Amino acid sequence: MEPIQIKNSSTERPIISESREPLVAMNEIENRMFIRSSYYEQQLPDSLQTIYLRRRAAEQLNKALSYLPEDYSFILYDGFRPLQVQSYLFEQVKKETTLLHPTWTMEQVLQRTLKYVAFPSIEEGYPAPHLTGGAIDLTLGDRNGNSLDLGTTFDETNPKSATAYFESNLQENPEALKNRRLLFNSMSQVGFQNYEEE
Repeated sequence: MEPIQIKNSSTERPIISESREPLVAMNEIENRMFIRSSYYEQQLPDSLQTIYLRRRAAEQLNKALSYLPEDYSFILYDGFRPLQVQSYLFEQVKKETTLLHPTWTMEQVLQRTLKYVAFPSIEEGYPAPHLTGGAIDLTLGDRNGNSLDLGTTFDETNPKSATAYFESNLQENPEALKNRRLLFNSMSQVGFQNYEEE
């Protein structure tokens, strides 16, 4: 399995343009795709039970399944996200960061917060990616929908969450390394771009 090679490490924000594609509801596929709407299950205010993606993103995700061995599945946690949920998540991570680092300046707190959650922007050309329906949070699972070891939990905010962390720490968790490579390669083959801090 190929190592993870992050190609775009630019800190510049890409310009996002309106595609006019409809949002489509994601459905489970037996033994292959499972829906676990994480924020709805956590009962976050204004969160959605159904996961929606832009039509093209949904098609790409279905195609990515063909790059997974038959005993693997995708577990979807989040797609399109209402602005209220994005704002809530941003404030939560900011609050947690402030508590963890009480001596930091607000600029330091914001810089670390932005590493793990996008600013809740609806600015034309620069909306938070989940507000577009083109971003998705997911993990690998087995045929029964049990999540596999990727080294960290969903939404964990520490250095091990970075996509290539285990590429630099090969012996720390070989199973997580293998699973991250499989997830990264199956998604990038169909055109998805990974956010390198997750």
